[in-house]
Amino acid sequence: MTFEIETSVSGLLDGNRRILAKTITLIESSLSSHQVMAQSILDRLLPHTGKAVRLGITGVPGVGKSSFIESLGMLLVNKGHRVAVLAVDPSSTRSGGSILADKTRMERLSADNRAFIRPSPSGGTLGGVARKTRETMLVCEAAGFDVIIVETVGVGQSEITVSSMVDFFLVLMLAGAGDELQGIKKGVLELADAIAINKADGDNIEKAGRAQKDYETALHFLRPASPNWSPPVLTCSARQMTGIEDIWATVLKHRDIMMQSCELGQNRRRQALAWMWTLVEEGLKDRFNRHPEVQRRLPQLALQVENGTLSSTVAASQLLFFLDNS
Repeated sequence: MTFEIETSVSGLLDGNRRILAKTITLIESSLSSHQVMAQSILDRLLPHTGKAVRLGITGVPGVGKSSFIESLGMLLVNKGHRVAVLAVDPSSTRSGGSILADKTRMERLSADNRAFIRPSPSGGTLGGVARKTRETMLVCEAAGFDVIIVETVGVGQSEITVSSMVDFFLVLMLAGAGDELQGIKKGVLELADAIAINKADGDNIEKAGRAQKDYETALHFLRPASPNWSPPVLTCSARQMTGIEDIWATVLKHRDIMMQSCELGQNRRRQALAWMWTLVEEGLKDRFNRHPEVQRRLPQLALQVENGTLSSTVAASQLLFFLDNS
């Protein structure tokens, strides 16, 4: 196994795409032997990570997220960057997700050897999918990809999850789809480092301008996440490749400001620590659920709580007692 690990590490550092795909498959595997090997590889790769621009992207349905990512990705590879597109898709357990369809729509980008598009795992909870996406992100960085785009395919909690693993979170919106502000969750706006109104072309340019002012007003009432950055509202057209360059310039400007103020490093350290505690909580929950005494007593205790013959506090104390004494 040691030989395989060293071969994988050296191959990844050389940018070998076949070894990259194989390593990600190891990360996504639920077999304990594969997990042990994947963690050993990650430990050796860690010193070679952290230099990439980590960009999270979310968007309302129909916003043209795939087209936008392809347009941005093509712009970046033509500038000499190597781009990896990853997905966080909690809906994949039910529907199979949409990233595979997105990949077929991103034909130009997926065919370019300077880009790498990887669908999210097709099983597990949001936490499990996010863990694999985080680890895949690190492997891609070590393999020489200097821009990592993490896409939220699902909705809701996945937006928070993605924002907690990236440096810049971009929210794509539409103009002319009814009351633009009606469908925006305040929480998503609070996460945004920038809002981009896509499809600002043709007859939609004027609507995009009005929407831009509306979003700027909405953001004015929210407290920015950083004292050094106020999220701008931009317009773009992925189809006509207009405004894409401005969005990338905004990402780089944000990165420069965050580095100068030392916030980039602070945020990444905070993200890493928060992620450690998330994994600890997941591990404790898994250990609890697999405990033989918990498995034996849980159905009876749950029934008693449900029937009102036992308090939730007492039942929980009894179940946790088994874990304390294992």
